[in-house]
Amino acid sequence: MIPRHQKYLFGILLVASLVMGVVLWELREHAHQRLIAGQDSAHTSAPIIAPAEEATLMVANDYDGSLRTQVYSLPLPADSSARARAVLSRLLEIYAAPNAAHAVPGGGGSVSQVFLMPAGQIGATGAQQQSGPQLAVVNLVGSFAAGHPSGIETEMLTVLSISGTLHANLPRVTEVRFLVDGRERATLAGHADLTRTYLTGDAAPIAGAH
Repeated sequence: MIPRHQKYLFGILLVASLVMGVVLWELREHAHQRLIAGQDSAHTSAPIIAPAEEATLMVANDYDGSLRTQVYSLPLPADSSARARAVLSRLLEIYAAPNAAHAVPGGGGSVSQVFLMPAGQIGATGAQQQSGPQLAVVNLVGSFAAGHPSGIETEMLTVLSISGTLHANLPRVTEVRFLVDGRERATLAGHADLTRTYLTGDAAPIAGAH
């Protein structure tokens, strides 16, 4: 026989357990509803997509050793450095495409960064730095240089097409220097000198089609 007082105690504990279960369930539901309400009321915005603009690329052609202007509609950021990287990425995508007239592997990810700074910084005044000519420092990834075809003409076409494309879209860029993985490199693939500064005026195109 179970004593009467133990029966009462057991009954009280059972009722308390049921009440606690109901309370915990209600708290869980309230927390869930608050979470949903918070998600619904949170400010959401669509990712910013740069508007499409016309970009002029200086595309190299190995068959006649030329640079031809080609115009594309590309989403171009407002920031000048980001814009420079965007146009160069498109240029190198063209070179990595099958049957490219200037076949260079690597594609758009071959340009790590593009830095813009006043050309001839020494002695430049503040006004000249804001509106004067610029030097673009193009930082290429190591795999692009490692996979680039070797040869003076093909290497120079790559260098000049990059330089010309930068100037076509950012007219203030008059000089270009190259880094590979953030460091100075002697040549691109054994021939084109990457220790020198290239003038964008050297990248003169022949007549091209849009």
